[in-house]
Amino acid sequence: MNDVASQFPSDIPDLPELVSMQREGDLVTLRIERPEVMNCLSFPTLKRFRTLLESLRGDLSVRCILITGAGDKAFCAGADLKERKTMPADRVPHFVRNIRALMDDVEAMPQPTVAVIGGFAFGGGTELMLSCDLRVASDKALFGLTETTLAIIPGAGGTQRLPRLIGKSRAKDLILTGRKLGAEEAESIGLVNRVASPDRLWDQALEVAQQIAANGPVAVRAAKQAIDQGLEGSQREGLEVEARCYELVLPTKDRLEALAAFAEKRRPEYSGS
Repeated sequence: MNDVASQFPSDIPDLPELVSMQREGDLVTLRIERPEVMNCLSFPTLKRFRTLLESLRGDLSVRCILITGAGDKAFCAGADLKERKTMPADRVPHFVRNIRALMDDVEAMPQPTVAVIGGFAFGGGTELMLSCDLRVASDKALFGLTETTLAIIPGAGGTQRLPRLIGKSRAKDLILTGRKLGAEEAESIGLVNRVASPDRLWDQALEVAQQIAANGPVAVRAAKQAIDQGLEGSQREGLEVEARCYELVLPTKDRLEALAAFAEKRRPEYSGS
């Protein structure tokens, strides 16, 4: 992948305050810090977000990445429509490419990603959580690919990722009507993996992330790769992908550590090697 900064117009600043990064042990949290505008994605926000993801991609000591938005009202409201309204026409294609690229960046991270949704996620916000591997939501959260109500379509992967996650018919129902749905329905159709009360949301998300981080890191990354790449082809092709990914774990020290820990009746201590 090319350097992220080169994919933005040169006058777009990199503003660290727009997206924060916090590391605790082998977990990293990326948080959009724009609660006053419902954590919407402006041009500088996209640049900061993508730059942070680029910095994390090669750091395999990070075992799971949590992605969230500041405050309890919104996870992310999608594109910054006020910015788009005043954006010169020649800038719009750059913006569209980069908002789509953000979702691709998240999906392509070797480490598992968990979206933590405390409020509503509409449009690009839903597309952002769709690009994550898992989704943990507050029972007060709302979701929706609402673009058709604005006479556009989901343009950052929503028309492709949503049907792959919940099925074509359900995806058409949500996209063509533009309707919004709550956390209970979202969980029932597989749009989110876990639902918790607002005061338990972060504990629930950390529990999921810690369960992932406790497993063999090479195996977790290989399993993610096998699922993502295998589903792009036939089952026969997918099984070949699985076999190649299995080969990645065979020579690891972690595999031997797992066998030793089992024999010694103790918890394994994985090094990621």
